[in-house]
Amino acid sequence: MFDPLANRSPSPAGPATDIVPVTPSNATDLPVVAMSLFIETGGALSIITRTGETRVVQVEDQTLLPVIVRRVMATGTTASGIHALVVI
Repeated sequence: MFDPLANRSPSPAGPATDIVPVTPSNATDLPVVAMSLFIETGGALSIITRTGETRVVQVEDQTLLPVIVRRVMATGTTASGIHALVVI
């Protein structure tokens, strides 16, 4: 298969190189900082941003949230099917 991106370095500007499922946790950061989150089922989403700010946002089903996130908190999160878009 031809890969037009094979000789390019991954860029934080995108596109993501992988999408990984997220298990919300009050104690553990994501293994890789997420460039954005994709949420399958909407609800409240409690996150800690790259800069360490805690934010709670309401999201709809099938939301792409373009914010750099280091942790998705269990407390305060009712959304589900959360995936991190990452560059590795």
